[in-house]
Amino acid sequence: MKNILITICGRAGSKGFKNKNLKTFLRTPLVYYTAAIAEDFKKRLSEECETTICLNTDSKDLQKLVNDKYKDIELIDRVEELGGDKVPKMAVWHNSLDIMESKFGKKFDYVIDLDITSPLRQIDDVVNAYKKKIENKDCQLIYSVCESRRNPYFNMVKVENGFATKFAASNFTTRQEAPSVYDMNASIYVIDADYLRKDKENMLLNAKSNIYEMYDTAVLDIDCEQDFELMEIIAKYLFEKNDNFKKMKELVEK
Repeated sequence: MKNILITICGRAGSKGFKNKNLKTFLRTPLVYYTAAIAEDFKKRLSEECETTICLNTDSKDLQKLVNDKYKDIELIDRVEELGGDKVPKMAVWHNSLDIMESKFGKKFDYVIDLDITSPLRQIDDVVNAYKKKIENKDCQLIYSVCESRRNPYFNMVKVENGFATKFAASNFTTRQEAPSVYDMNASIYVIDADYLRKDKENMLLNAKSNIYEMYDTAVLDIDCEQDFELMEIIAKYLFEKNDNFKKMKELVEK
């Protein structure tokens, strides 16, 4: 049986959008959308994985908010040196892995990180991303993406020497001809724990990687108040019109 560590990471405060991790999203705490899907993964894969979920934060308010409903989620007090806005997220994953392995006296096989500010996952996204990682044994990392709305081979430009030019030189006349490109949406990461243990540089994309493509919700994650407001509008529509998102909403409201 595989040992899985699911990490939920959130700092206190935020320069771009103050206290975004404590916000209420469509009358439900934003963090519950991530906690609920983590608990669902643990339940659904209980016969093939032993899953531990942890919240790594320096916010007592966030700890209380999560612990009020999800009492099985382990709480990690983030140390001060990992609290800055320039700290790479991989450093927090390292910290979570070290603490949880020490606490439970076992080695985890995979770390799955779920971002608090990316609430719009379909009901099967995390399970399917994990299964893709299992199927791609040579990959050290699977991360979630959406198809990019702009393509550097077709309709993205840069300015050099006072003139605009294509970002990537090409002769494509339609976007359909150009190679597919993707936006990393920061929602789901599935990582070999061994890779994390050996990594010393906190350089995520040095890993041998593959992608898991998610539904394009137009907003990648919440970095400002406008993102939040727009995502609520999109979420309301999806929760009403799309069965997979509707199931996710029902999961959160249990």
